[in-house]
Amino acid sequence: MDGTVDLTVEKTRERKFNPGQFLAKYNLLILLIVFISIAATLSPKFLTVQNFLNLLQQSSVTGIIAVGMTFVIIVAGIDLSVGSVVALAGMVVAVLISSGWGIPTAIIAALGVGAVLGFINGYVSTKFNMPAFIATLAMMVSARGLALLVTDGKPVFGLPEPFSFLGAGFIGRFPVSGLLWIALTVLAALVLKYTPYGRNLYAVGGNPEAAHLSGVRVHRHLISVYVISGFLAALAGVVLASWLTVGQPTAAKGAELDAIAAVVLGGTSLFGGTGGVGGTFIGVLLMSIITNIFNLLGLASYYQQIFMGVIIVLALILNRFVVGKNA
Repeated sequence: MDGTVDLTVEKTRERKFNPGQFLAKYNLLILLIVFISIAATLSPKFLTVQNFLNLLQQSSVTGIIAVGMTFVIIVAGIDLSVGSVVALAGMVVAVLISSGWGIPTAIIAALGVGAVLGFINGYVSTKFNMPAFIATLAMMVSARGLALLVTDGKPVFGLPEPFSFLGAGFIGRFPVSGLLWIALTVLAALVLKYTPYGRNLYAVGGNPEAAHLSGVRVHRHLISVYVISGFLAALAGVVLASWLTVGQPTAAKGAELDAIAAVVLGGTSLFGGTGGVGGTFIGVLLMSIITNIFNLLGLASYYQQIFMGVIIVLALILNRFVVGKNA
């Protein structure tokens, strides 16, 4: 009899609302709602469907890069080369199309370049036991140099109208680039949550030695995430070139920092083993909304960079504090 009462009391306690646990679970979503409310107060047009669709399109390039970056950071890696890969892929697709290649073939070639560069990043950092920071930093410099070398630093203009569909086209009212970002996010979420490959990535990020002893091919998984990151960075470069209808060798400078910030802001730990693309998606949107708020306030770009950095740090401190209090 006493045991039954104790069990009932225990269940009641479990069901009792815990504000700390609620904040730990939904703190990012709460931050998103807060900043949406601020933006809506500053501009009534912010909450319109059209503005949301514009936000989706504007965030898509960073969002696509961030999906790949999430895979890398889950295994406790880092990829500083993605911005340069974006620029190089954009130049490759632009030059090939301008040279008479078919649009699909040119896109496939550009994506192949991104995947190969990602493979090199992963191979060098794992096989030669080189820190990923150093390997991808070297690739960042090299890929940017290649992007400039392709046309001696000159942009490639005059891309055909059909090519603009991927970056600037719409299906109904929905931007194609935004739909592509959403589709990639959903696909990545399914892979990470429901496949052995995804579970292995979390194991590698959490404890690579234990993962190896469990039969996981750690090096193959590490290389694979850099291939994914390079491929998606190249896809983002194709989307950007399509949106602007120009191949720009200086494009996407600093994109790697935006992607890393969005991933970490979304709850993926830099130490690996935790996180996911759902949080990354919200992190990208949150950063875009903050930028939108700054524009509504008329702040100059250099003030925006300062405040963005401060807000990201404060948000991460809040996240760590809330999660730590309820761990």
